[in-house]
Amino acid sequence: MLTGASCCHVKTTVFNISSESVSQHLDPPGGESENYTVITCREEKTKQELTDMKSSEPDNLKPEEQKSSQTPEDIKDETKVKHLESLLEEMGLKQYYRKKLSLSSILEIDERTITDEPAKCKSDLPWYFLKKIMMFNVTARNVKCTSVPESNSDGKSVSKKFSLKSLVSSPNTEDTVNPLDIITALFLCSDGFLHQEMALKMSMCQFSVPLLLPNCDTGQCTLMLWAMRDIVKKYRPQSLSQSKGFIEERIVLSELPMVSFVRLGECSLSKSEILNKLLSNSQQYHDTFVHHNMECGDSPRRISNGLTEITWYLPGGNTNIDIFSQPVAVANLRGDIASFETQYSFLCQTSAAVFVFFDHLDSESESVISLLKSPNHKAQIFLVGNYESKCFNLDVLEKVVLKLGLTENIIIKTKQKNDANFVKDLRETVRNVVEKAELKMKIEEMVDVAHQLRILVDEDAPECQTAKKNAKTITAKIQDIHKYKQNELPRQGQIWETLTSLQKEDFRLQNVGSKNVENYRSDLQKQKEELRTKQNSFEISVAMTNFITGISSPGTERFYFLKWMRMNLDNVSHMKLCELREKYKEKCKNSENKEEIKEIDRQISSSSLGTEHFFREMGQIYEASLSLPKTDPYLQQLQDLPKLCAELLLDGFPLELVDGDASNIPLRWVSDVLSQLSDLVSPKKKGKKRKIRVVTVLGVQSTGKSTLLNTMFGVQFAVSSGRCTRGAFMLLIKINEDMKNVLNCDFMVIIDTEGLKSPELAQLDNSYEHDNELATLVVGLSDITIVNIAMENSTEMKDILQIVVHAFLRMKEVGKKPKCVFVHQNVSDVSAHDKNLRDRKLLLDQLNEMTQAAAKMEKKEGNKSFTDVMEYSPDTGNWYIPGLWNGNPPMAPVNAGYSEAVYELKKHIIQLLGNCESSANDVIEFKEWVKSLWNAVKHENFIFSFRNSLVADAYMKLCTQFNEWEWEFRKEMYTWVKDAETITSNFGTIAAKSETFDMREFLGFLKSEASTVLSTWETKILDNLTQYFEQTEGHVSLVEGYKEEFSNSAKILRLEIENGVKYQLEAAAEIRQGMTEINKIKESHRKEIEKAVHALIDKCRKKNIQMTNRELDKEFEKMWSETLEKLSFSEQKIVNVTDKVSHCLRENLKHRGSRAHQLLIENSLQDCGNESFKYTAEGWLSKFKHTTNKVFTGQDHIKDLADSIIAACKHFVNKQVERKINYHDNYIHEILRMIDEKLKNHRDVKINIEFEVSLKQHICGFAARKFQKMHEDFIEENDPYRCLIKNKEKFCDDFKDVFHERDQCQKKAEEFTNRCLKPAVEDFINRSLGPDIIDEMRKLEQFSTRMFFQYSILLDLLSKEDFQSYVSYIRSYEKYVKTWLLKQVKKHFSNESTVFVFEERHLRSCIDSINSAINEAKTRKSDDFKAFVKDICKELGDKLVISQDALGAFMILNNAEKEQFADWLTTSVNDMTETLRNKFKESTFDKRLEHLRVQPQNELFKQLIGCGKQCPFCAAPCDAGGKAHTEHFVSLHRPQGLGEYKKFSTGILLTDLCSSNVKSHKKFCCIETQYKPHPYKNYKEILKDWKIQPDESLEASDYWKYVMTKYNSNFAQEYEALPAVIPEVWKKINKEQAEKSLKASFNIK
Repeated sequence: MLTGASCCHVKTTVFNISSESVSQHLDPPGGESENYTVITCREEKTKQELTDMKSSEPDNLKPEEQKSSQTPEDIKDETKVKHLESLLEEMGLKQYYRKKLSLSSILEIDERTITDEPAKCKSDLPWYFLKKIMMFNVTARNVKCTSVPESNSDGKSVSKKFSLKSLVSSPNTEDTVNPLDIITALFLCSDGFLHQEMALKMSMCQFSVPLLLPNCDTGQCTLMLWAMRDIVKKYRPQSLSQSKGFIEERIVLSELPMVSFVRLGECSLSKSEILNKLLSNSQQYHDTFVHHNMECGDSPRRISNGLTEITWYLPGGNTNIDIFSQPVAVANLRGDIASFETQYSFLCQTSAAVFVFFDHLDSESESVISLLKSPNHKAQIFLVGNYESKCFNLDVLEKVVLKLGLTENIIIKTKQKNDANFVKDLRETVRNVVEKAELKMKIEEMVDVAHQLRILVDEDAPECQTAKKNAKTITAKIQDIHKYKQNELPRQGQIWETLTSLQKEDFRLQNVGSKNVENYRSDLQKQKEELRTKQNSFEISVAMTNFITGISSPGTERFYFLKWMRMNLDNVSHMKLCELREKYKEKCKNSENKEEIKEIDRQISSSSLGTEHFFREMGQIYEASLSLPKTDPYLQQLQDLPKLCAELLLDGFPLELVDGDASNIPLRWVSDVLSQLSDLVSPKKKGKKRKIRVVTVLGVQSTGKSTLLNTMFGVQFAVSSGRCTRGAFMLLIKINEDMKNVLNCDFMVIIDTEGLKSPELAQLDNSYEHDNELATLVVGLSDITIVNIAMENSTEMKDILQIVVHAFLRMKEVGKKPKCVFVHQNVSDVSAHDKNLRDRKLLLDQLNEMTQAAAKMEKKEGNKSFTDVMEYSPDTGNWYIPGLWNGNPPMAPVNAGYSEAVYELKKHIIQLLGNCESSANDVIEFKEWVKSLWNAVKHENFIFSFRNSLVADAYMKLCTQFNEWEWEFRKEMYTWVKDAETITSNFGTIAAKSETFDMREFLGFLKSEASTVLSTWETKILDNLTQYFEQTEGHVSLVEGYKEEFSNSAKILRLEIENGVKYQLEAAAEIRQGMTEINKIKESHRKEIEKAVHALIDKCRKKNIQMTNRELDKEFEKMWSETLEKLSFSEQKIVNVTDKVSHCLRENLKHRGSRAHQLLIENSLQDCGNESFKYTAEGWLSKFKHTTNKVFTGQDHIKDLADSIIAACKHFVNKQVERKINYHDNYIHEILRMIDEKLKNHRDVKINIEFEVSLKQHICGFAARKFQKMHEDFIEENDPYRCLIKNKEKFCDDFKDVFHERDQCQKKAEEFTNRCLKPAVEDFINRSLGPDIIDEMRKLEQFSTRMFFQYSILLDLLSKEDFQSYVSYIRSYEKYVKTWLLKQVKKHFSNESTVFVFEERHLRSCIDSINSAINEAKTRKSDDFKAFVKDICKELGDKLVISQDALGAFMILNNAEKEQFADWLTTSVNDMTETLRNKFKESTFDKRLEHLRVQPQNELFKQLIGCGKQCPFCAAPCDAGGKAHTEHFVSLHRPQGLGEYKKFSTGILLTDLCSSNVKSHKKFCCIETQYKPHPYKNYKEILKDWKIQPDESLEASDYWKYVMTKYNSNFAQEYEALPAVIPEVWKKINKEQAEKSLKASFNIK
């Protein structure tokens, strides 16, 4: 810097000389013009700038803004406008000058949110500032672009010649921007709500905030009243230091003295730096105002001259620390007051004192005198000069002081007075001014002064004023808050709390006593309806009407309205709450005042009034209206309320999830708001579902949870003044496009909750339960839960950890996997992480201890440590955050370490969200979680009561997928077994391809191959299952607990199929082996006949005469008789099947002991199975148990089981008989295996050895008789003599053809086709068609899963409205289902074109194979006709089973020529194709079903029936998927009376629902309890493998309630009982409601 030389007329000072800029200050002589021209040289261009004489200051290197009203010519300075345009363009803000930046856009999560890269260019600077200030970072104003060092092509820095001049030369300031310019630019380019947020955060950082904002573009400035509206300050003046009281108020409403600091002309003192020292004590210096010696503070100000900033000094009540004992506002005007007279005048009229800094005062200048002495000025003027300045003239100053009469108001810095003493004097002067100040003015009152001076006011915006007026209309009438709420918001309060308690009682049934549960619940429902009616009886109040009108306002007006409402309500609540808090504080000193404390807490709740109360009323208005008829016009008017609230949620306003006063969620209201939100963010036309991730904070009250969320995400939850958050609020943050793929979501939901272990709630009953409910809800909704804990209070920490661990344990059990981060606040040491290693170990020990305690409570003792519940590492799961304040509030700024630590935590959380394995929810799925979690929370036992449609949906998808894999496996094995049976049937024949001739060896080979195929498919399913659970979409994590079950199901499926395959292979082998001997005899006989015929032909030909057909017939008859006499026809031996069956039965029962052997001897098998099965228990004890069980349950479970097993075995026997095959022991082994398996699967039915033996003898008895008849029929059918007689006519015809040497090609081709190929093709199609039909049926949704199948049956029953169908379904479930399945199959294929397509496909396949075999056989060199036919049969041996009888008869007496036969055979095969097509078309579907090897209805039943278990209380069938589920469950339980249960004393059918009883204190008796009463709640102790979930609503079982109500007398008559006493609520259920309940229970969309 070069100090300039002065001349007599004009004093010239050159402050900076560089290639970049030249700035001069010129003091004109008196009387001369104050305008002058400065020539600035830059980049060889010359530019003239019109400059004001009084506009220079060392840190001001550019022309200052000058209001048009202040220029003598009244002309706008265009060059200053260009400064604004160019700066905004450089900083990338030009587009936001017209279309303002919004708060929501700033809060979006984008790449800048988590990047640590410093600003690289000017356009990065505003965003850098915003990012920092939004996180309360006190380094936000240290904004500077990073410079990249010059480098050569090799990447090495370029060395320059050493020069000391370079060290002292002016730095390049081209890339720097003054922080005040950035702040001014941002305020000019932001909307009112971002103004408020920036001002609030700047104030928290103890930065000065704009009071008057200049605008170069318009030449005007704006009073930033609205921007400061949200700043609330707490302080303690000296008067309250003894009582430890404090004042908390909105700063714009605080009546404070204001002291202003301005500059006149140039000044060598740094006014802002001195101000910072003035406001800081020696231990706590802070740069409140930007000054020249700060980073970038020396950069030229281009648009911020004229900016007036304000800050406040607020005492803390400590005389040793406080600088001023009373609060004071401090204003600071940037620039020369001569250039900014409007701002200066404003300060003079609103301040108690104005301190004018100067270096030189011209006593002759009228403008100077007029500035310092004006009749309109209300402030005292103090002059502050620097004697050390070269411009300072003591004599001139003396003249001015005398002229102005300011002899007492001068402060001069001299050589003898250092900075500290100078600041001390200045501080003393300010202190005197503050203590004696008569002028105290609220900022709100400064509006009048601003209007007088033509200063704009930001609050004058029309939408702001309209909103203010609308809000005032509502809040101005509030006198007594409690009465106001009763009159204007009548639907909440006591009514809503009573509704809440009724809802919880409906779920918990704690007071049901001995009453009938359903009647009790019916009464509760009636009470709820009465309360809803009462709510509907209230008119919508004027306040609520105005509120709804206000939030319906267009554009930003609604935002202004809500902000005004919040601020006005806070102001209204403030005084009342202050009084109550003082009372509360006094009462809490004595722990015996619990009742009084509860009463004060109730008053605090009722005296608090915020916008949440109005939204709560909206919710209650809406929920109550839903109980009205759909046609009610009142209801129609309220349909848009959820959408209105959803729009606000989308705009960044919070939604109250949990009503903190009633501890309840208005589920229907919240659900419909979220549904509307889903429609807004995911329009149905576009189809794409917007995904969300959820972050929640849990912890002790007043530990900075809300501040943590505010710092991380910039969110503020609107809760009424003076209260901590109550309940839970959710807020939506948008994810920027550049981060959507990183986080795999479109929005982030932030949930803020009330503090756990709240002192307010600690005095209330069930406070632990309340905390548990809240923690469970928010943890369940969260992807990440931040837990605030304090290590210093071990007792409190234990309580908090137990609540949190409880919530996480519950989530693990329901399939949710939220991540958890423990945050330790107020830990500032850099070595905290290492030092707290022991504390982290202690924390983990505590977590493990709490896990065991929580697991015991939830009866999930398998969880021994916290890591069993969730992934947790003590090193990465803990974050240490320093204290919030850097010093002592209220004057302490936010600690930079706090901001940086929270920023690192924020990055960690975003990284965790990006790495989430579970798929993100969309809004509808989030809604389902809210509903299901809260419904489960309302029960006493969460895990036992949790049911969630998303979990159910994920489970159904898993079942559907597993069923697909299972069917593919089965289908593959059907095909494999079909081919294996074909090869086995052809074994040992001319069609056989096997090289072995030993059937046992061949069977072993097939079994080995089957095992390989089975293992391959088992592995495939297990791999599919693994891959299924690795996917991130579809919420598979929710059902991960079922993975093991389904893995076991795959293994069991393999064993089941393996057993079936083994049985089928052995049966096929035995059939083939049994035919071998018979076929040999038949073949031998045929050869003898053929030999005799050839001899006869030779004999006849030798006669050399023409023989007639009659003569030939006579000769043939003679030969036939002679030959048959020669043949030996030994009679086939008839086996005694009963003996064989008896032997198998004895083998089966030999391990059951001597009692079984004795029972077998007592009863002959021949006498068993002739009549219906009847079991009579032996012994008085067994008889007593059996009779007692029938009396208690109304059912004979043993008889039902026996009937089921007998029906299955009869079906098996009949299927074997239909095949017309010989008897084999395998059949009886299979029957006994089926019986054993079914008995094993029904261990819940207590059976003894007498029952087992009796049942097996009964089944084996009728099976033996059926098999005996089948065996005898087979022997008769396959008698060699009969077979010869059957072919006699054919042999005679062939004899005549050969004798006459006729061409047999055509005839033989047709014979081969019709007798050999055609039956084989039909058999192939019949064996193939079953799986095709099953495949087609499985495409129908009703057959996709077990649950959908159940839903379809019940829906069909409802539509039929036939009582007997219900009786059949309930009493004979399996039989009814099989019949229903058969009807569905027939119905689906009533249009037979589908099945014809399948038949055509298989027919085409066979024809192609036959033609291929013919062509292949033609290629063989041999001309032998028999060889040709054998070749064809061999080629078809893998596909078709050709009858050996038909083939053998065809092969003898054949003189056909190979080539001609082949041609005729091709023609004949084509004719056969058409014949079969016509046959298929003419055949009915019923007829086709009779011939199918695989019966579709039976296979579908096998796949869809599941385990076959029924609810032990109501006999509803189990809906669980897979073969190996460890727990049975039922989606829809039914009243016990439908299962024939009746009251023992009266015989009246019971209406009890087990899904209601399990949450009551009622008891049950059964054989397992030894007929002693046992609590339903503890049913798990008796029925360990059942999960009976309580109904989540009274409507849950409406389906069966409707059925029982409709057919009550019919059921009573059928069950020989008295009709049930039907609850009144049941009688109101209609068919539509029943169907709706059915859909809800089975989660059908």
